[in-house]
Amino acid sequence: MPTLDLSSSAADITRAICDIPSVSDDERALADAIEAAIRPLPHLEVHRDGDTIVARTALGRAQRVVIAGHIDTVPVNANLPTRDVEIDGEAFIWGRGTVDMKAGTAVQLKLAAELADPVVDVTWIWYDHEEVDASRSGLTRLAASRPDLFAGDFAILGEPSNGQVEGGCNGTLRVVVRTHGRRAHSARAWMGENAIHAAAPVLARLAAYRPQEIVVDGLAYREGLNAVRISGGVAGNVIPDACEVEVNFRFAPSRSGEEAVAHVREVLEGFEVEVTDLAEGARPGLDAPIAQEFVRAVGAEPRPKYGWTDVARFSALGVPAVNYGPGDPSLAHHDEERVAVAQIESVERSLRAWLTAG
Repeated sequence: MPTLDLSSSAADITRAICDIPSVSDDERALADAIEAAIRPLPHLEVHRDGDTIVARTALGRAQRVVIAGHIDTVPVNANLPTRDVEIDGEAFIWGRGTVDMKAGTAVQLKLAAELADPVVDVTWIWYDHEEVDASRSGLTRLAASRPDLFAGDFAILGEPSNGQVEGGCNGTLRVVVRTHGRRAHSARAWMGENAIHAAAPVLARLAAYRPQEIVVDGLAYREGLNAVRISGGVAGNVIPDACEVEVNFRFAPSRSGEEAVAHVREVLEGFEVEVTDLAEGARPGLDAPIAQEFVRAVGAEPRPKYGWTDVARFSALGVPAVNYGPGDPSLAHHDEERVAVAQIESVERSLRAWLTAG
């Protein structure tokens, strides 16, 4: 089993956990390594659920903070093992997971190991299956089996944010739009009805759609409605009788999931629409005093989070939550994924200072 040295630098821990591949559904080796490194620490109570590891202090502090990060990645594409690169004189760690989000997880692991006496009680959560449907997430499973572990006054997700604080997140909705036809030999196409052709108006509506920018609690969230997959046809000489267009709607946290579904159905009125995945967004959560103290302590200017993150889970439970971690979000899932070493070090310093300040 791979071993982790949590006394090494956060950059070295980033390299180590990235070099343990953990594509969704294959997180076990990394979860085992994290548990082996964390469980012996006397200041932490450790709980494991599947491939999710929870470690908690129990110091009787007046406030508790939940700090979480996922351990899975999207598929590797010839971008492991990690390597060190220099771009315009700046040092980066290149490789799958460096941005999304093992650099953030590495910072958390180091601080969890070293901070035996933080000024707040801390619940650290490292969880599996974030990069797939929300129903499969380790947090979904944990919420059902141990909802008490989500208790806190404030939550921080280590998602990549360029070392800035990103409040809340957009919601995400996926639907499948189906069109139907009748099969025929393509040499006698007039005897059939082409389901792929019938989907053309769906694509036309999506291409013409103009997404909104909606201000929520002072932060501007950009929406987006896009076709992300299309499939149909059975053979090169057969008129297709069925076609599916998968559509993804990223909606501002001012909309409920129900309102987002209604909006998509309105845009695609007249077509068969099936909702296949829905995750609510989260308002910024920056009005809580502890959140404001955190923003001041790290010296950040709050920004909106366009992508969906698990801050929404905490927001739904009434726990204000923000995204704060190293890495450029635009490089998440990119084949040239890479994180600046300076950002890893900066986020570690800021989190350490906030968790240890008198």
